[in-house]
Amino acid sequence: MGIYAIADLHLSFSADKPMDIYGGEWINHTDKVKENWKTMISEGDTVVLPGDNSWALRFEDSLIDLRWISELPGNKVFIKGNHDLWWNSVSKLNALFENMFFLQNSFYEAEGYAICGSRGWICPGDEDFTVHDEKIYKRELGRLRLSLEAAAQAGYGKSTGERRGKILGTLHFPPAGDPLRKSGFTELFEEYGAEKVVYGHLHGRDAYSSGLQGIRNKVEYILTSVDYLKCKPYKIL
Repeated sequence: MGIYAIADLHLSFSADKPMDIYGGEWINHTDKVKENWKTMISEGDTVVLPGDNSWALRFEDSLIDLRWISELPGNKVFIKGNHDLWWNSVSKLNALFENMFFLQNSFYEAEGYAICGSRGWICPGDEDFTVHDEKIYKRELGRLRLSLEAAAQAGYGKSTGERRGKILGTLHFPPAGDPLRKSGFTELFEEYGAEKVVYGHLHGRDAYSSGLQGIRNKVEYILTSVDYLKCKPYKIL
């Protein structure tokens, strides 16, 4: 069985937020995602969804979007994006569908990997970074550490006990504000021995190059925004 990733589905079946207005890969993007997903992914596979999955503002309105995802093949692992305003109690979300897991301060096991992550945030050094951003940044670092530590205690990554497998990290925001700059997020992934990290949030040709991609300090970083992937899930393994 395989592991795949695709971020920023931006579904809007209950909201007036059509993505077609952005042109390019966003034209009929839900149809293209669905077709590629069904072609590539089987029921036993796992799909990581790094945030911004629904434009809904309220939990009740997100259900039509979440049901659409649930009906696609595979087990799905979600983290929160900055536009996922419908996201509420994790225990409530995890009771919705048997094939969907909402990750917060925890991890998900699949194919010898512990999938760990948090939403992330913009990082120090960004020209728009404020005191308010610093509070959120530190909170997200704390959540990521809790997720990674839970996996380490279970024997994943750089654990002190018997090693059960590897760590796959996921964020919504890019792991660093500049491809040449480190951040608290990159340092945590290195500390816990993550093998790969998938993320989204970046849209448009100019934005893609601003994200960290490739291998840095033995960790591979992979951009998985739906438009960047041309609506085709990225196969991790």
